[in-house]
Amino acid sequence: MSRTVLIGVTGCVAIYKTCEVIRGLQKAGVRAKVVMTESATHFINPTLFRSLTREPVAVGLFDDAPGDPIHHISLAKEADLFLIAPCTANVIAKMAHGIADDLLTTTALATTAPIVIAPAMNVNMYENAATQLNMETLRTRGIAFIDAESGYLACGDEGKGRLADPAVIVEAVLERLDAKRDLEGKRVLVTAGPTVEPIDAVRFISNPSSGKMGFAIAAAAHERGADVTLVTGPVALEDLPGMETVHVRTACEMLEAVDAAFDKADIAIFTAAVSDYRPANPSGCKLKKGRDDAELSTIQLVENPDILATMSSRKRDGQVVVGFAAETDDLEVNAREKLAKKNADFIVANLVSHGNGFAADENEATIVSKDGAKPLNRMAKGQLAHRILDELLG
Repeated sequence: MSRTVLIGVTGCVAIYKTCEVIRGLQKAGVRAKVVMTESATHFINPTLFRSLTREPVAVGLFDDAPGDPIHHISLAKEADLFLIAPCTANVIAKMAHGIADDLLTTTALATTAPIVIAPAMNVNMYENAATQLNMETLRTRGIAFIDAESGYLACGDEGKGRLADPAVIVEAVLERLDAKRDLEGKRVLVTAGPTVEPIDAVRFISNPSSGKMGFAIAAAAHERGADVTLVTGPVALEDLPGMETVHVRTACEMLEAVDAAFDKADIAIFTAAVSDYRPANPSGCKLKKGRDDAELSTIQLVENPDILATMSSRKRDGQVVVGFAAETDDLEVNAREKLAKKNADFIVANLVSHGNGFAADENEATIVSKDGAKPLNRMAKGQLAHRILDELLG
């Protein structure tokens, strides 16, 4: 039976590329059906999409739809995947805040199918803090983005904001449609984010880990059918639906949470950037400059527990333990040393420089095991998460 991709089309000059996306999906045997915003109809008449898809084109929330008294619900249920391409900043903002004021956004709110967004807009709109925050909000809810490309834009500006190439969009959609369910019946434990080690009531030792990679892996594992437990340090990300999330602050708290879940896990993936040391005697109140100078200038540190090594030392037969290594140089050498020292099955190593690693939406990595090293090219962290799981599962 043919799979159905519902294609949401918003008001953007890049709308003409959607025709190529439809053709690409059809060649792959996918049924394409279009829902448009009213603004989109000012760029292309719905008749064109009706001719390409040989399907009715949905536009108005209150249009008559034969056999569909509640059209946004029937569309939502019909879709195996909901692609929005091109997607404007306005529609991204409405989706991030749960606003459903037309047929497209109402359908997006009602569907339980995977949603993939291919944004297109002016570079300044794309880079605006509000747009970036809205996109990040949607990512944390499991919505996938196909990154906009950089180049000459319709408005005359240059920069990031061009709709991705139709072939790239088609490939991403087909990959999502063919998502594996190879973790059904498995339990996966993931750690994410930084740990925070208090110096006093207002100061602490930490690192810039955003938790994005760990959350991406947790989301990918859940998508593939796993029962996921996510243990996370303090991050600015929303909890992911469909899994248990345990919030911690310190390394000791993270060890305690991991210890409670580890024995039941089939796969344990430690992406968290755990502080190596913590202050030996944190103060319960704020230390004052001029009064507590001795305590502020010389902070005695003690070593934190090594969570990866501790868990690896007690892994059972068949249990897979994966560590992460953020490096600034000698990537593979350091990863191999960590693999042996921690008794892990895999180390996922990446260079935290040149826009990679902490806080970035994209990353590249090398997966190191006793059998060799597999480099993975730079890609969105959501896509990288699936590639990592592919390698772990062999």
